[in-house]
Amino acid sequence: MAAASKVTAGLVTTMALAAVAGCAGGSEGGPNGVQGGRAAPQRTAQQVKLIGDGSTAYTGTQPMQPRAERLRPGERPPQFVVFSWDGAGEDSQKLFSHFRAVGKKYNARMTYFLSGVYLLPGSKKDVYHPPKHNPGASDIGFNDVKGVRATVEQMRGAWMDGNEIGTHFNGHFCGANGGVGTWSQEEWESEIRQAEAFVKTWKTHTGLRTEKPLPFDYSKELVGGRAPCLEGQRNLIPAAKAMGFRYDSSSVGGRQLWPERIDGIWDLPLQQIPVPGRAFETLSMDYNFLVNQSGTTRGDPAMHTAWGRQMRDGLVAAFDRAEKGNRAPLIVGNHFESWNGGTYMRAVEDAIKTVCPRRGVRCVTFKQLADWLDAQDPQVLEKLRGLPVGGAPKGGWGGYLTTPSAKPGAPERPAGSASPAKPVRRDAE
Repeated sequence: MAAASKVTAGLVTTMALAAVAGCAGGSEGGPNGVQGGRAAPQRTAQQVKLIGDGSTAYTGTQPMQPRAERLRPGERPPQFVVFSWDGAGEDSQKLFSHFRAVGKKYNARMTYFLSGVYLLPGSKKDVYHPPKHNPGASDIGFNDVKGVRATVEQMRGAWMDGNEIGTHFNGHFCGANGGVGTWSQEEWESEIRQAEAFVKTWKTHTGLRTEKPLPFDYSKELVGGRAPCLEGQRNLIPAAKAMGFRYDSSSVGGRQLWPERIDGIWDLPLQQIPVPGRAFETLSMDYNFLVNQSGTTRGDPAMHTAWGRQMRDGLVAAFDRAEKGNRAPLIVGNHFESWNGGTYMRAVEDAIKTVCPRRGVRCVTFKQLADWLDAQDPQVLEKLRGLPVGGAPKGGWGGYLTTPSAKPGAPERPAGSASPAKPVRRDAE
């Protein structure tokens, strides 16, 4: 995975904490089967409880969240799809705001993995103390005040839309020379604390005191992330557990199988998916298609359309393989980049348009997927994990998932599973 490019200035107007319309349906909910979607309530001044310097605030329960219900005996599982974005920030390309609009159009919730340094202006870079590097170091640079304002604007709206703000951590260090793969558990914990702190103190660092706060307590909302370059998961997992995370999406070489936990943390990796016209598979991410097509971000313009079509068709082929087979969640990762003329952005948008409106499909965040997994009977999940890639039950779903379970909608939490409530801890401010 390549480091995301530095976020540049992108001045946008500040959005009020307004209501976002939503619709709820029957057993399948809306067109992509999201259950329990709720319109965002109006946030009054009395409901906004500022946190710290006022960069964040508690404004109540996040709107537009589905209700996680346990499968009934013999019920076919939904087809989940998670679209996620590494190093999410709003720059002059305005891809964050664009894909927020795409998500609303096609009823897709997404996970935006924020790089914490995108909320830290370069003038304050020495506040960041990266593990194994000098203070103020970052392989993706820092932001400026206008860029922080623009990114905060999109984070605010994304959360109100029902999306998730996860973390891509901070300085995006890769490789053997101090990269994240060399970090200890304690160093990972330091990195996570700082990622939270940059979100909770952006007003102090930018001087934007009159801007509206982010409408959530990030120490409670942050429950997962993806490591730079997909490195360092071994020591990240115990750190993530100590910091109250519920999932991680940093492992390499995942397959289209139902997820498992690592020490209580849901392992939700990118997956090996088809590369149409080729005899191999690659990870379900824009950068990995780029490496196999051009090896550069500025390849032959005459090939841009073909390369984008290949990625789009690969994503849809992976979706079809899951939907008709074991119905394992499809995990997709991307960057807000214009590599090879923006062809991968168009490919992802076309894939969202193609799969998310289908009946029985739920385009959700990682957090929402973890909620659903936590709600299931452990024996049912074990049976789901027994299905191979693309393999549907021979006797049909009704005969395969017959394990008795608790009353639907009121699941018991499996022993040893991660709780959705984060533990109390001392956070960096």
